Amino acid sequence: MLQIRLHGRGGQGVVTAAEMLTLAAFYEGHHAQAFPSFGSERTGAPVVAYARIDNKEIRTHEPIQQPGVVLVQDKTLLGSVDVFGGLDPNGYAIINSKEAPEVVVPELVKMLPKGHVFTVPATDFAMQKIGKPLPGAPMLSALAAVTDILKLESVQKAFQERYPGKVGDANAETAALAYNYIKGVL
Repeated sequence: MLQIRLHGRGGQGVVTAAEMLTLAAFYEGHHAQAFPSFGSERTGAPVVAYARIDNKEIRTHEPIQQPGVVLVQDKTLLGSVDVFGGLDPNGYAIINSKEAPEVVVPELVKMLPKGHVFTVPATDFAMQKIGKPLPGAPMLSALAAVTDILKLESVQKAFQERYPGKVGDANAETAALAYNYIKGVL
């Protein structure tokens, strides 16, 4: 079972990203679940969402304490929230940033195996195609590129079905940008 913890701030679409992740997994025949964890429910407050993907029924429903993947949609959380707490020693971290992983999280780069920490300018891609700072689609496609658990097309389809028309297509375009960005790094 792949357990994913998503961190961000209220208004960035963290909960929606978790839901879209499970929808993409369903398209590929996986079992999946997503659920949020809210503190104070306000824009800008730290938000955590969880997702699980497996090839068999998922019976557990508690928060993920030992994720295999951590997605960080807002790097300002790195100094105030233990976003990498419990991360599997062979896990993956994907951070929304223009800067290299060695600059953003040098300690984590040293702790995890080579090629397990990535940065992707997800907000830049979202601003370019959507016109709003909504990094969900690019972060999920970066996850797909890193883990190969999902296909890019499944992530794109999830957003296009949830948001038919221009919004879904713009999210699909941001997903492609991030996927190709990560594949170029690998």
